[in-house]
Amino acid sequence: MRTEAALPLTVHLLTTTHESRLLIRRVPNTGPVPNMITNSRFIKLNSLLASLVVLTSAAFISTSVAQQKRDTIPAPPLLTRTATRLEKRRLGYGSTVTIVGAPQGSITVEGWPHSEVEITADIELRAETEEDLNLLAAVNGWVLEDDRNHLQILSTGSHDKVFMRKVAKKFPKKLLGLPWKLDYRIRVPMSTDLEINAGRGPITLSGVEGAITLTATESVTQMTLTSGTVIATVASGRIDVRIPTRSWRGAGADLRIAAGDINVELPAGFNGDIDADILRIGQISDMFSALETREKPGITDRIVRARAGAGGAFFKFTVGDGTIRIGKLAMNDK
Repeated sequence: MRTEAALPLTVHLLTTTHESRLLIRRVPNTGPVPNMITNSRFIKLNSLLASLVVLTSAAFISTSVAQQKRDTIPAPPLLTRTATRLEKRRLGYGSTVTIVGAPQGSITVEGWPHSEVEITADIELRAETEEDLNLLAAVNGWVLEDDRNHLQILSTGSHDKVFMRKVAKKFPKKLLGLPWKLDYRIRVPMSTDLEINAGRGPITLSGVEGAITLTATESVTQMTLTSGTVIATVASGRIDVRIPTRSWRGAGADLRIAAGDINVELPAGFNGDIDADILRIGQISDMFSALETREKPGITDRIVRARAGAGGAFFKFTVGDGTIRIGKLAMNDK
């Protein structure tokens, strides 16, 4: 009796994203099989091969599932630490205060009838561990540099590469991008000249009668002022200006924002000259209803050349994309 060779088996591993399955099929033999492998021995060989494929498939699936689990595990919540620091400095009449803000945080400046500057600052740090918070607290903060007529309030920290190269060359790189913020509340003599260089965060100014220069990356800036020379440039956000006096004491104000809005509130009977321009997209809304044409083109929805009352200090408002609203100051806001 002639023993026929067993038909070889082919093994196929079908793998998709969600499942893996084994397909075994028998194909015809196209020639003599050396050594006349019997059916039983060949089946055992194919069974061993099938088991190996299944184990390999299982290992692959297990690895993929484990990787997916690692990818979906959320990062641990960051710890938060807040510290408050208070400083006071004497400052003479007509001096200048410079404030360099942190990348994130608020700045509030108020004029008061004292010959000193009072600075209160809240520093908020965030990190995964207390040890990391300690490292951040050693570099993130602020310093004072002062002489007789000039006080500088300078924010320092992991955002400043030059500063970090000087004081913390081996600072862990994983901590450099962690969020932190610095909120200032500052009181200055009313006659102080003010220079503010801010990052992202709200800015509030009131009661300061000196020259004011302000720049900010992104901010809702609120000003309640009566005098001085004000130049403010904001990249994006909003500038709100409230003038509670009919006659401004000083040269006036030049306010510019690239993308956002400028809102101006003037009291009844206000005296001043006003220029307003929309450079690209937007419009001007005149809700004050007491402006008169000063020169051509007069008062349009994109350009204003107007006079309020008897004229006086010069006010220029410029918006790239956005709106300019000129309205009346409410009676209870005076």
